[in-house]
Amino acid sequence: MPDAPASPEHGSPQPPRIHNSLLVFSGKGGVGKTTVAVNIALGLALEGKRVGLLDVDIHGPNAAHMLGADALAVTVTEGRLVPPTGVANIKVMSMAYLLPDADAPVVWRGPVKGKVIEQLIKEADWGELDWLVIDSPPGTGDEPLSVAQLLPGTFGIVVTTPQAVALMDARKAIAFANLLKVRLLGLVENMSGLDCPHCGKAIDLFPVGAAEKLAREMLVPFLSRIPLDPRVVSGGDSGRPILTESPDSEAARAFRAIVARLLEAAN
Repeated sequence: MPDAPASPEHGSPQPPRIHNSLLVFSGKGGVGKTTVAVNIALGLALEGKRVGLLDVDIHGPNAAHMLGADALAVTVTEGRLVPPTGVANIKVMSMAYLLPDADAPVVWRGPVKGKVIEQLIKEADWGELDWLVIDSPPGTGDEPLSVAQLLPGTFGIVVTTPQAVALMDARKAIAFANLLKVRLLGLVENMSGLDCPHCGKAIDLFPVGAAEKLAREMLVPFLSRIPLDPRVVSGGDSGRPILTESPDSEAARAFRAIVARLLEAAN
């Protein structure tokens, strides 16, 4: 079990120069939230923004791997953790960098997780960022709560799939955003349909329009449908996101549309 990162020894840390932040979260696990967070961070960077990607999924940190940055290493300068810089100059911070090996579990209770997240946001040396994208574990517990309290006014995106059980939990995530005054950019429906690789026709694997209906009911914008695409899976596993590997795909276009909405909302 790893120890929590030590606090800096060289006086009070300087406040982070983070102009905008985005919390990517979900009510249920397995909806592709990390894929969305990684591709949004990459999309912002490709628009010329200075971007950081913070993975606060303490127990299952995968964002660095999916960005192709898991071979990097955190350094320490004047007592402060310095996030490494990966593809498209994205600064990346993840518990994966702080573990003794890839199989080591993190066995911490909530208060310790909250303190570590505070350190990674406020005490790590992020430099100056236009955007800090935060990949949160599913649910409305310690991790997204810590982010919402530490970064008041953060933007938020809720990720769901069209399944009824995922939409049930998406309701809770939207209510969480309203309660914590997260500026909810909207709802993203991931795994929305499949283009048949043989005939090219769209196959609806789940109910059509359910997430959009939920967005209307809860008075939040519906941002985008991201289709199922085997290249999304292989890209995440290999650390080569679809946004750059297959930029003309429907999934990549959906991610770019989300980035455009995010930039518009921040102006």
